[in-house]
Amino acid sequence: PAGPRSWQEALLRCWSAMHRGSSVLREAPPPEPTPAKAAAASTAAQRFAAAAMGAGAAEMCTLPIDIAKVRLQMQAPLPDGSLRYTGFLQAVLRVANEEGVSALWRGLQPALLRQVSYTGLSFVLYEPVRNFYSGGVPKEDISFYQRVLAGGTAGGVSILAMNPTDVVKTQMQTARGSAGLKMTDVGSAVWRSAGISGFWRGWQPNVARCFIGNACEIGCYDEAKMRLQASGVPDGPLAHFGASGIAGVVSAVFSTPVDVVKTRLMAQAGGGKTELQVNYTGVVDCFVRMPRLEGISSLYKGFWPLASRKVFWTIAYFLTYEQASKLLRGSYS
Repeated sequence: PAGPRSWQEALLRCWSAMHRGSSVLREAPPPEPTPAKAAAASTAAQRFAAAAMGAGAAEMCTLPIDIAKVRLQMQAPLPDGSLRYTGFLQAVLRVANEEGVSALWRGLQPALLRQVSYTGLSFVLYEPVRNFYSGGVPKEDISFYQRVLAGGTAGGVSILAMNPTDVVKTQMQTARGSAGLKMTDVGSAVWRSAGISGFWRGWQPNVARCFIGNACEIGCYDEAKMRLQASGVPDGPLAHFGASGIAGVVSAVFSTPVDVVKTRLMAQAGGGKTELQVNYTGVVDCFVRMPRLEGISSLYKGFWPLASRKVFWTIAYFLTYEQASKLLRGSYS
């Protein structure tokens, strides 16, 4: 049998071997990413960049329409029974006359932050989610319901992460006569009054709205563009214009009721002041009490500005997005 010196030497040799092995591991360079992984990451970044460009351009062009929509949705009758805002154009003109033209772009900072991040994330997620639902079949064989479901899933997940920006934007837009109101001031007020949960006020209708809206916008756009191309329209601005217009109309019709409920709940987050005399306890309460107190048509308050904005927004967005995609990726989406 080995003596004490023998087992000590054996232990020392074992320790030295382990140390040399760990040194080799530390000095070894990290494995190179595979071409497939590198290409996927590059494509995702390009989709995000193209979507961000499109969202920023569309949001800046259509924000005044959104201001009119929010004011129409949030107004309550005046003491004499009349309404301050009687229609889309009248609301735009009255806001500009009473509060200045700059009021039509109130909430631009959180609106841009919301749209760029939310839309960018939606388009990063859409293609892999669509391919997952379809089982990886060729793009032209993907069914309409799979496109719609993928668009809704991508939109719902994305807006859940960005709900705080919607809360801040909505409160800035409903604050009449509050010139110079800052995004940080609104955020601080919500935090003091309701804490972190205040920033997710109205998340349920917001997720529902964006699921429906994205399903209609992305899913219907994808399907409409494919059908237009199949009918002989080349893949270019004309096909993008027609497909985006169709997607905007469909989205407006189906998403308006949840948009109205979302707007009212967010405007009241953290004790936000509104013209309404009713405080809603949640989504179901708002859906039930609005038709009961104001009639079923109240769920479509602000429909025309919403529909106008949806159509203009989707056209501006997809035209910009497709051109940005061609510039960054070398081809349309």
